[in-house]
Amino acid sequence: MGKKIKNILLNIIIVLLIVTAIASGSYILIYYYKSSKNEKKFETLKEKIVEDDMLEKGQSEYVKTKDDYILAKYQYIYEENNDFIGWLRISGTNIDYPVMYTPYEPEKYLHADFDGAYSDSGTLFVDANASPRKETSDNILIYGHNMKSGTMFHDLLSYESEDFYKEHKYITFDTLDERGSYEVIAAMRTSVYPDGDKEHYHYYEFFQAKNKEEFDEYVSYARANTPYEIETTAEYGDKLITLSTCAYHTENGRYVVVAKKIN
Repeated sequence: MGKKIKNILLNIIIVLLIVTAIASGSYILIYYYKSSKNEKKFETLKEKIVEDDMLEKGQSEYVKTKDDYILAKYQYIYEENNDFIGWLRISGTNIDYPVMYTPYEPEKYLHADFDGAYSDSGTLFVDANASPRKETSDNILIYGHNMKSGTMFHDLLSYESEDFYKEHKYITFDTLDERGSYEVIAAMRTSVYPDGDKEHYHYYEFFQAKNKEEFDEYVSYARANTPYEIETTAEYGDKLITLSTCAYHTENGRYVVVAKKIN
């Protein structure tokens, strides 16, 4: 092969590398731009939360909507989108988001922002099989994406560290009906299995315990798969939330944090 041909091939390779680098860089910039745009929308929603010190003297913490009474704290957010079911926050993390519930369209917010527009990040949402209001399920399962930008449920994976757990034991999850404080009882790696699988426990199928044994089975599974000891546990009759996000330790991996209601 002549020197001229070698130089041509080398130049082609260099050009291809440059084009690839530009394309990759553009993708990353667009990814973070979209993520930042979504976060700004959520920040705008936070400004619509009516804190206690903003209520007029003597005003009830509940307000009447066309259907029922809800916490005045979230009235303006609910008026903007009736799919809104509550707000989830873990102090000291980026997790501070609205939660949606659409049992008639289970994955509506998997890739939709609060306003329903397409979004890679999506919005946190409750599994269609759970009941987050009125007669609530024993376990309310909430999904969120593990975003590389560090948003949505990305910070859940930090619970792999016992030190992180010790500093972030408590979770706030308010519904439209009531305020809620929860304490973490388990944090684990797990998976979603193929339909028909009978060999593994399916955490994503537990919502309402038929009896004490079924409740205890779920709690025992979650705690047995937690890589460090957590003293606090849950007993039959307690209410739970389970936070679930994608993880990459295995195919269809998930990282899950389970907490029980304490207030």
